[in-house]
Amino acid sequence: MRALSITVVLALISVCKAALPQLRFAWKQIDYTWDSPADRENAIKDGIFDQKNNFPVGLARWKNKVFVTVPRWKSGVASSLNYVDLDGPSDQLLKPYPSFKDNLVPDSAKAPPSNSSVISVFRVHVDPCDRLWVMDTGFADISGAGNLIVEPSIIIFDLNTDQLLHRYFLKPEDMKEDSFFANIVVDVDKNTCDNAFAYLSDLGGYGVVVYSLKQDASWRVSHHYFFFEPLFGSYNVAGIKFHWTDGVFSVALSEPRENGYRTAFFHAMSSTKEFCVSTELLRNYTKLDKSEAFHDFKLLGDRGENTQSSASYFDEKTKVLFYTQVNRDGVACWNSNKPYTPENNPIVITDPKLFEFTNDIKVDNESNLWMLSDKMPRFIYSNLDLNDINFRIFSISTTEAIAGTTCQ
Repeated sequence: MRALSITVVLALISVCKAALPQLRFAWKQIDYTWDSPADRENAIKDGIFDQKNNFPVGLARWKNKVFVTVPRWKSGVASSLNYVDLDGPSDQLLKPYPSFKDNLVPDSAKAPPSNSSVISVFRVHVDPCDRLWVMDTGFADISGAGNLIVEPSIIIFDLNTDQLLHRYFLKPEDMKEDSFFANIVVDVDKNTCDNAFAYLSDLGGYGVVVYSLKQDASWRVSHHYFFFEPLFGSYNVAGIKFHWTDGVFSVALSEPRENGYRTAFFHAMSSTKEFCVSTELLRNYTKLDKSEAFHDFKLLGDRGENTQSSASYFDEKTKVLFYTQVNRDGVACWNSNKPYTPENNPIVITDPKLFEFTNDIKVDNESNLWMLSDKMPRFIYSNLDLNDINFRIFSISTTEAIAGTTCQ
């Protein structure tokens, strides 16, 4: 695999070390592999493509593909689900997945053109069964006029054939008035692929929806710990101050425990606390006494001031939970064998320019940590400098990332 290496001196708060992540991809603006220049020009003329509004937020790696999501945050997003070739140029065009036809949907559409159409995606998950799980919000022009083209759904693709395997639309009872599903994580063993569960974080409705592939059914889980903390809804990134009320955003899964279930680590984005619950409860929630189940959710601890986080991911090799640090321009970690304290949550990767608003992270099946930074506050509240590099994807092995820190 070819990669563009850079030297980044990374500051640590609790430990002095230097990590050297690789810059894999970098873009000033996002564009796509159009079938022809005429198609691109026509899309611009028809308002289907407005390049400055195409803004990447999520990623995942499978073999030679690195998936990059571009939600329809503003008008004129040409393709929401895409990938780039791992061994290709660092500034290569995004390839729509599974095709351009499935992604090129007008913002004013009243329904998806087909069952495999992809509307607006924030997060995706690659499972050990070579499947891509996509959380499609169904919304176009989210921050503008807002058009719900179709109800939120889970889309599952076979990565070996690029074929649609299944699409499941959430039920009305899965959602609240302010529901917004931006994240998905999949709980499955490669030897029992049909018995998969997906956990969907509802950051606006403060809940988690569980989906069972075998049952082809979903149910909603509620708890106080899914809400945001009022004292931690303020952010300051690159001098831009803003206030968010995002609740439960990230769910990360441990390795299977002795009973076969995993620990689900979770937190609200506007919070500095981490919580956990067994996936046994999430899977069997509809059969449980809700008042008794309430006490099975546990507080792990508090990371400390200014540690709000969007995405997190658990590395089974090192038993370390990695998570973004949006206010601190980087990534931090926690070794799950240690107490959850600020001292045991060091920031291991940080740079105010290169990691300005680290939006998403993933750990691939080779224990490489992937990170996407994208300057989101500038995009939402100010303007991006289109002559500067605005979007970057890095990678580093998980063992290198934590070397010499309390996460080791």
